[in-house]
Amino acid sequence: MRASPTSVFLSPRAPAVPESTEPITGAGPNRTAHSVRHLAVVRVTHWLFATGVLGLIASGSGILISHPRFYWGETGAVGTPSLIDLPLPMIIGPSVWNRPIHFFFAWLLVLGGLAYVIGGLATQHLRRDLLPAKADLSWRPILSVIWDHVRWKRTGADEAWTYNVVQRLTYLVVLFVLFPGIVWTGLAMSFAVTSVFPFLVTLLGGHQSARTLHFVFASLLLIFFIVHMAMLVLVGFRSHVQAMITGRVPGGRSTK
Repeated sequence: MRASPTSVFLSPRAPAVPESTEPITGAGPNRTAHSVRHLAVVRVTHWLFATGVLGLIASGSGILISHPRFYWGETGAVGTPSLIDLPLPMIIGPSVWNRPIHFFFAWLLVLGGLAYVIGGLATQHLRRDLLPAKADLSWRPILSVIWDHVRWKRTGADEAWTYNVVQRLTYLVVLFVLFPGIVWTGLAMSFAVTSVFPFLVTLLGGHQSARTLHFVFASLLLIFFIVHMAMLVLVGFRSHVQAMITGRVPGGRSTK
């Protein structure tokens, strides 16, 4: 049975999970809910991620409009050919105001990521809930899930609380590719950091290359955030947010 999209970092397969015989509130008399819950480390780091991402988007937008042009190599400035020229007004000044805020939320994201990985390894959450089964790693189930998403297809209440193969692969890419890429390129733009660790920027081709790649990674993170919010609306925004706060699925019994 295929699973539908759900919220980030759900722990759907906790051990010793009984099945509730009581119907979900508002779901009809014949539907039942599995008593699943988010692990505490998942809930705490999820909200650290959410706060960090929102703060980075807001402050990063202020930095972007200070110079909405991107280059490749070591140098780039107004009057030189650009690699990417965004159709945005150039407003001098917000970069200075937003950089300290941007760095604060960046480190919040880093600390949250480290806590999530360490906690996920200790609780086996990464292996149990994010690693896809070998049988699912084929084009047919992946394309089938994507097609259901494109058609905005709703699924049953029980399926809304499980990960599908596309979600698992997406979360792994975000966690182990996108986040490290954002951190690396962010550090590579700092002259203070690269003066001590010059390889961070030389491997990328220069400071302007690091800035351009940072923008690409940030754009992919923004796309992920938008799709994630759309999927939450599809499966039930309020119930999934409530579960990420309390650790309990509405209408079910929590596991201890």
